Amino acid sequence: VQLQASGGGLVQAGGSLRLSCVYSNRAFGNYNMGWFRQALGKEREFVAAIDWSGQRTISADSVKGRFTVNRVNALNTVYLKMNNLNSDDTALYSCARARAPFSDLTTSIQYDYWGQGTLVTVSS
Repeated sequence: VQLQASGGGLVQAGGSLRLSCVYSNRAFGNYNMGWFRQALGKEREFVAAIDWSGQRTISADSVKGRFTVNRVNALNTVYLKMNNLNSDDTALYSCARARAPFSDLTTSIQYDYWGQGTLVTVSS
């Protein structure tokens, strides 16, 4: 299994980015997926997750109302749309495949495969 994240970059505060994560095979539609981020010198933190069907999502309080996670199973891809970015959103963003049910997706230990990450830098 491979996960390839892309879409990061440098953006001004208040701007938007959309991250993509491509899963390497057709089993993608069987798995819940999540996004995490890790800022320099900080621990990895949960951002958002989505169930296998795309019908249920959950997000961290810090990004609610600004970030949206969705997926297109036919494309083996999960997305993270990020609006109204601020400097606190600067981090390496990684997608991951969950091995846990939807009710338990906010901790990194519930994920078994990780992408390499894509860097998001927000300038103020």
